[in-house]
Amino acid sequence: MIENNNLYRISVLMAIYNCADTLVEALDSLFIAQSYQGFKVILCDDCSTDNTYEIAEEYAEKYPDRIILLKNETNLKLPATLNKCLEYADTEFIARMDGDDLSKPERFEKEIQFLDSNQNFSFVSCPMEYFDENGVFMIGTVIQIPNKKDLKRTSPFAHAPVMIRTKALKSVGGYTVEKWTERGQDYHLWAKLLNQDFIGYNLDKPLYQMRDDKKAFKRRTFKSRMLGIKRRYKIYQLAGISYWHLWYVIAHAFASSVIPYSIYNLIHRKSK
Repeated sequence: MIENNNLYRISVLMAIYNCADTLVEALDSLFIAQSYQGFKVILCDDCSTDNTYEIAEEYAEKYPDRIILLKNETNLKLPATLNKCLEYADTEFIARMDGDDLSKPERFEKEIQFLDSNQNFSFVSCPMEYFDENGVFMIGTVIQIPNKKDLKRTSPFAHAPVMIRTKALKSVGGYTVEKWTERGQDYHLWAKLLNQDFIGYNLDKPLYQMRDDKKAFKRRTFKSRMLGIKRRYKIYQLAGISYWHLWYVIAHAFASSVIPYSIYNLIHRKSK
């Protein structure tokens, strides 16, 4: 356990929705497992229909000085919910976490050490380990220091493991709230940050485990893929990328929306 000279240097933004089955494991990966404990968590329930909020309440009672618990009156979706959490953040750094994933024990320690040692970088992420009910099945790949050109094909940073300087995130207005950012809001965020000359870095070691099972596949609807085309158009505008590359995006969106899960899963695993 490393010593923390400054209490609560990190605010962890967690928008939670119908994750009752996994939330305990996710929160324990922070409060019990992290080697760096100088963080607090801002939880916001986005109108869950299961007992997600009740579980969050139990943790807020257990860690009253380290959890801020919020609840939306209507379902606002992820970008608006994260912005709501951001309003309560008063720390030097912001970290992300999802209610169905796991942070590895050294995650915060490694990320904050990097940002403390490299003041020219505004945010840091890492590759993720993807897992399902059978365990980890693949590890993502990363570009160490992506630039705007790297926004052309896919998001160059993983969202959930990111740690970012609070000033940088607030300077670009947080997350963009539109229909086309309800999914892929991070992709657009990287474009905004890189467009304002903030620099991000990818550590080479996976420090985060993302749950990627059949439920995740079902969230990738035809409508969300069509909205993804508009999102990519907006990203290309910011990054100065030729719109010609949208043909690839359109073809990929149509193809991935009609293939069955078994084939998607095979291709998806081989692509990482």
